[in-house]
Amino acid sequence: MSQPIDARASGLAGAEGATGGAGATGGAGGTGATGVGGLFPSQRIRGLIAAGVVGAAQPIEAGQVQPASLDLRLGVRAWRVRASFLAGSGHTVAERLARFGMHEIDLSAGAVFERGCVYVVELMEHLALPPGIMAFANPKSSIGRLDVFTRLITDRGTAFDRVDEAYCGPLYAEVAPRTFSIVARAGSRLSQLRFRDGAPAIDAATLRRLQDREGLVGGALVGGATIRDDATGAIGVSLDVDGAGEGDLVGWRARKFAGLIDVDRVNHYDPLDFWEPIRANPRAPFILDPDDFYILVTRETVSVPADHAAEMIAYDTLSGEFRVHYAGFFDPGFGMDGGTEGSRAVLEVRSHEVPFVIEHGQLVGWLKYERLAEVPDLLYGQGLGSNYQGQKLRLAKHFKPV
Repeated sequence: MSQPIDARASGLAGAEGATGGAGATGGAGGTGATGVGGLFPSQRIRGLIAAGVVGAAQPIEAGQVQPASLDLRLGVRAWRVRASFLAGSGHTVAERLARFGMHEIDLSAGAVFERGCVYVVELMEHLALPPGIMAFANPKSSIGRLDVFTRLITDRGTAFDRVDEAYCGPLYAEVAPRTFSIVARAGSRLSQLRFRDGAPAIDAATLRRLQDREGLVGGALVGGATIRDDATGAIGVSLDVDGAGEGDLVGWRARKFAGLIDVDRVNHYDPLDFWEPIRANPRAPFILDPDDFYILVTRETVSVPADHAAEMIAYDTLSGEFRVHYAGFFDPGFGMDGGTEGSRAVLEVRSHEVPFVIEHGQLVGWLKYERLAEVPDLLYGQGLGSNYQGQKLRLAKHFKPV
């Protein structure tokens, strides 16, 4: 089990601010020596914890701090609710639960979240954000690969997965398993939180220079990268349905009515009990069925430099009527030490309403890169037990290797 964070050992206690990385910054809420700001790296997240900006019902464990995010833990109380909701301006989540909650569930010893149902869980962590700092959430990669829809909600919140500056209050997770029923308990980590100040997004011209210098997206299987010319800039990725490097295996389709998956078990389940392998077939088109959930992989390798993070744009109607990613966040260092072939992006794919033909090399998604406020003192894959460094077509960590 991870050890609780020691404020003294972090070197970030109180107003001393963050040290290390690319250079010292101001306090927990400063924008750094350059004034540019950006996403908070691991050492600044520890500073927020030490300063009391992030608190918790149980001591925050060192292992919760990732290179550019903080893992959030389920608390003891959950509620089965009639429908998904936002608290809305002027209301608390507790007030909405009094109206839409069906029954309360004790997660102390674990409980089943059934597929097709919606739950709201009080998280152990809570926030007291100062002005100028915002937070954003997304599901952890392993949870997205189980087709569990997880979103953060807050008191007086008007958008999912966003915590506005100066927010002070509890955090809740909406959990909606769509394919597999799951078992979770107090302490299970389904989502993660990123902090930012300033404007970390980079424009198309900057992204193009970064691509030329670092080779963010590409690899031996493809030629040049496609960069979208707009205000924020994004770089395209396409699908591998020829099975390059995987024999003829090109994806996995979730089996309907499979058994329970315990979200805290690793390398435990037989993939074939839950997934149907999809083989390349040059004589027939690959058609997404709107009733099915797929795990597919990009043709390109993806890498994220130490001073940046990346996020997949999950749904873009310009590419087609389907969603290509649930988790969507790539840590600094992803793909940077994964061997000569690099790391590919694994996509959770669901078609919307209509069948959709997928072809090899078809552009299906866009990666948006953002600056970090400074280089983190942790990088993805470096002694963190990172599950997906150097990955190709990889199911969630809960399943045994194929």
